[in-house]
Amino acid sequence: MAGQLKKSGAQKTVGFESAMTELEQIVADMEAGKLPLEDSLAAYKRGAELLSFCRSKLEDAQQQVSVLENGVLKDFSATGEAGQAASTGSGQG
Repeated sequence: MAGQLKKSGAQKTVGFESAMTELEQIVADMEAGKLPLEDSLAAYKRGAELLSFCRSKLEDAQQQVSVLENGVLKDFSATGEAGQAASTGSGQG
């Protein structure tokens, strides 16, 4: 496990999902008590890095959704306001 931690620590995390998978594995290994002290410390450090990465990705995604909601996306309601806005826009062209 120590080799995997050092190796993965040196590599860039490719994406959110792979980071979450690695983080879940680290947590499972630590909770199971499988790791010696040195490996636990390395795992904790890597877990903190992954957590920071995942939080950053989630904040970026939240920011993008906010931009889309404010600029492009409209709420769908029971009265069909979103459908009216779309048909109004297409009638002008």
